[in-house]
Amino acid sequence: MKVIVLPFILVCFLQNTSSTLQAQDYHLIWSDEFNYEGYPDSIKWRFEEGFVRNKEAQYYTTRRLDNARVKNGNLILEARKEGFKSGEYTSASITTLNKQQFLYGRIEVRAKLPVGKGTWPAIWLLGTNINEVKWPYCGEIDIMENVGYDSLKIHGNIHTKAYHHSINTNKGNAILVENPWENYHVYAIEWHPDRIDFYCDTTKYFTFENDFKGDDETWPFNKPQYLLLNLAIGGSWGGQQGIDDSHFPHKFYIDYVRYYSITSKNEN
Repeated sequence: MKVIVLPFILVCFLQNTSSTLQAQDYHLIWSDEFNYEGYPDSIKWRFEEGFVRNKEAQYYTTRRLDNARVKNGNLILEARKEGFKSGEYTSASITTLNKQQFLYGRIEVRAKLPVGKGTWPAIWLLGTNINEVKWPYCGEIDIMENVGYDSLKIHGNIHTKAYHHSINTNKGNAILVENPWENYHVYAIEWHPDRIDFYCDTTKYFTFENDFKGDDETWPFNKPQYLLLNLAIGGSWGGQQGIDDSHFPHKFYIDYVRYYSITSKNEN
């Protein structure tokens, strides 16, 4: 596996080995290893349905094996070019809303991405209070986003009331990964009360720090969030250079999802 860090990223691969990981203890709290067959486990996951966000082109279906299935040790989210309801594409988005929530710790997902102009796979978190306070007040943590027209670039971002793309104050960074549609990589965050660190495999490429102002507009990340896995087509970002229909179907493979608590060894 070869990881290429963008020139503006100061932390290089050789400087950022497992030393940080070795300084901490990890205790597995929750996971899905996808070692079964059929639909995603309904105890852990729920489906989103319809045209949900971001002016995306796909209709998210529920309990449709063509779009979401567990097979051969992977969750497969599949986007298809087909008429469905009032849309021209189908895909799937699953979440842990009201199933499992997360607050601090390490969340890691081992995945292989689709490739093709118009794809927009994502691994991300939203505040469980989203229905009460709305986005972006709830906070959003994008563990991994990738758009098919810039297919080697992996993005990690956060969104809050003060920091988000709609007002050009976004906080995030990106890393180049060689052919992420051919190889599995681990996309992860380590979420602490004072910061959120973003990783691709063992490379940390972005840190967002708590400013300790006690202000939810800049740090809403002291409240629980839920996890989303989805494969979008088109939309406000993924569709900026159009959709190449010749590449369908697209498949987003997720090998596992794991959530750990983190304890510094010097705290023991």
